[in-house]
Amino acid sequence: MDELNHFKFSPSTWIIPTGFLVFIWMIFYLDNSFHLHLSVHGIYPRTFSGLQGIFFSPFLHGNLSHIANNSLPLFILTLALIYFYRAVSLKVLFYGIIISGLLTWIIGRPNIHIGASGLIYVLVSFIFFKGLLTKYYRLMALSFAVILLYGGMIWYVFPDVDSTISWEGHLAGLITGVSFALFIKTPDYKKEIRYDWEKTDFNPQDDPFMKRFDENGNFVNTPEDKEISDEIAPLPIQYIYEFKEDFEVDKEKNY
Repeated sequence: MDELNHFKFSPSTWIIPTGFLVFIWMIFYLDNSFHLHLSVHGIYPRTFSGLQGIFFSPFLHGNLSHIANNSLPLFILTLALIYFYRAVSLKVLFYGIIISGLLTWIIGRPNIHIGASGLIYVLVSFIFFKGLLTKYYRLMALSFAVILLYGGMIWYVFPDVDSTISWEGHLAGLITGVSFALFIKTPDYKKEIRYDWEKTDFNPQDDPFMKRFDENGNFVNTPEDKEISDEIAPLPIQYIYEFKEDFEVDKEKNY
């Protein structure tokens, strides 16, 4: 069916998430090994120099716990995005980084904001809401899987939960993902899937199942069934009985 053209595993499905993950870990290693203090290049809201963080902040992390917590969801969600939304995946990733970063720059507190969590919120909200909007069973199942795994993240878009995290970056990512789900068009998966009996040139007499029924829906034997029946009918049926000597049989009765 045509849906296989949309949901087809290819090397890019895992190469891009893996490459993204390797890159941010490499940046983290170099930053900590050589004391580069790259976090100063994060988003600093409403300052001209802080604009650079829109592009750099997703690749910068403050400590091992920070990058470890972001790595697995980033990999899983990016992989799911590329597999299920291949046509728009790069657009969501690229513009997701820019727009969520810009929103963070606008609404954020006067602190340095770094980390890939903003992008993670973009992916969670986009995949969840887009799946519901498509009303296609596979994508809706993906939406529920995402909300089951990462639904608890919603609490971290509120300012009073943890003052040490960038809730502004999370909120910006959530808003960006919802906006993408509403305005970025994806293929109409439901219309792409057409079964044989839905096609205009479908002939019931060519279908192995449908040709067993007449125009009134009554079951009928096909010529092939008649040929098989004619081949089987002439075969004699033999019954073999074995009687024990001490068992009396009334020969006048039919067994």
